[in-house]
Amino acid sequence: MPDKEELYDEAIDAYADDKFDEAIELYKKALEADPKYADAVHGMIMFYQAKGDLDTAIELTRKYIAQEPEDILAHTNLSMFYQKKGMVPEAEAAGAEARRLDWKRQLKEGKK
Repeated sequence: MPDKEELYDEAIDAYADDKFDEAIELYKKALEADPKYADAVHGMIMFYQAKGDLDTAIELTRKYIAQEPEDILAHTNLSMFYQKKGMVPEAEAAGAEARRLDWKRQLKEGKK
């Protein structure tokens, strides 16, 4: 069986061929190998968004944020998904959280 990186690469290739469902299944397999593989989580979520399934993209992003609350990209993506659905207050809140986390990261880096 391919390892998580190989599955990730295969998913990217499937996406390039507009095979969104196949790409999502490959990401799911990569996550079976490593449930904390952030690149696969983000990729799968973005593919749901690309195929127009914003509700699933939002649901999965929220679940991921519950596990990884300081993931800036997840909050940024959530803001974008909410904006696409016309959920402006939610989009602004998610965007503000992404900015807060980025400032926090910058402060930590400045102290090093």
